[in-house]
Amino acid sequence: MPAIITPSAEVESYIARQPAPTQQALRTLRACIWLAAPHLTELMNYQIPAFALVEGGRRDQQVMLAGYTRHVGFYPHPETIAAFVPRLAEYKFAKGSVQFALNKPMPEALVVEMVRYRLEQLTHGAR
Repeated sequence: MPAIITPSAEVESYIARQPAPTQQALRTLRACIWLAAPHLTELMNYQIPAFALVEGGRRDQQVMLAGYTRHVGFYPHPETIAAFVPRLAEYKFAKGSVQFALNKPMPEALVVEMVRYRLEQLTHGAR
C-alpha cells in the first residue's frame, strides 16, 4: 500500500508566496519528487523546500527545490548531476543543481529518474 504523503505547511507557504508560473512549476516538480520517493519527508532547509529521502533528513540525503522569476532550481546532489550530465545538456546546470526554465515543459520523467537514482545511492550505502 503506498504511503500517504502529508504536505508540509512550510513548503506549502513557500510555494504560495511565488508568482503563479513559478508556483505551477514547483508543484509539478514536487509531484515528481513524491512519485519517485513516496516515503519522503518534506521540510525546509536553507529556507527552501527540501525532501528527506531517508530517515534523519541530513542534507546529503535530501533533494531540494527553489523558485525564481524565470526558472525553478532543482538540487538532487552533485553525484546525481554527474550521472545525468548527458541528459542535462539542454538545461543550465552546475555541480549540484539544474535549472528548469518556466517557459519550457518540465522534464517530469527525467526528474523522477534523478530522484530514484539518488534514493538508490542512499539505500545502498552511498552518501
